[in-house]
Amino acid sequence: MARDALGQAGLHFDELNKLRVLEPGVAEQTAQLREECGAFVDKVVEFQKIVGSLIELVDQLAKAAESEKMKAIGARNLLKSIAKQREAQEQQLQALIAEKKMQLERYRIEYETLCKIEADQHEFIDQFIFQK
Repeated sequence: MARDALGQAGLHFDELNKLRVLEPGVAEQTAQLREECGAFVDKVVEFQKIVGSLIELVDQLAKAAESEKMKAIGARNLLKSIAKQREAQEQQLQALIAEKKMQLERYRIEYETLCKIEADQHEFIDQFIFQK
């Protein structure tokens, strides 16, 4: 009877016979919810740690990928530079070959001219000797 009167007033006794404002079932559910919330918070903290380590790993991979990308760009630029240098060198060599061909042609013409002059001089000498 006293319990019923207290129950109507919103007061209840728990299993240790302590006076409570909440009903024992609600108090038990609250305690269970508190434990579940604590477990949930622990899981969230663990999840944050995992996500943090994952983010760090992804950042490291991104930095490594960026580094490799820069190396590849540098290598490609170096190859382009080497190709341009070879092309310029080839053009210089082609110009030198053309110049040497022209020089060779001049020397050939000069040689033919000198051979003709030599033949003319031999002929002149031969005619001079036969006239005497």
